[in-house]
Amino acid sequence: MVLALLVSGAVVLLVLLGLFVFGLRRRLIQRSGGTFDCSLRWNVPEDEPSGKGWIYGVARYNGDRIEWFRVFSYAPRPRRLLERSAIEVLERRTPQGEEELALLSDSIVLACAHNGTRVELAMSEDALTGFLAWLEAAPPGQRVNVA
Repeated sequence: MVLALLVSGAVVLLVLLGLFVFGLRRRLIQRSGGTFDCSLRWNVPEDEPSGKGWIYGVARYNGDRIEWFRVFSYAPRPRRLLERSAIEVLERRTPQGEEELALLSDSIVLACAHNGTRVELAMSEDALTGFLAWLEAAPPGQRVNVA
């Protein structure tokens, strides 16, 4: 009986510690500011609006690039880096079919090309406005392709 209580207490403690580390990591990512919730699909075939492949994450502006972090990860470094000069906006649309279930309710999907790779980003309307403004605010001499 005592052993069972001890083991269950250790399990509860480990779960709480894991949740605390998730929260701490997110807080550290957001500390420098300029973050927004952003789901991502990498290397997506054209015209595939299935709900598969979407990964929920947090994106952070850092100079001339966006750092994208998975939410459900303990990694301290970003999973993807998107350079402003390499992003080309292809289209903007609302979630279709199964995507409506895979994404947050107010998401807008932005299809982009990044160094020849098709990438889809899903974010809120406010985050999209900020993202497009950031793209258009590139320093002189850099190409910006916003559709």
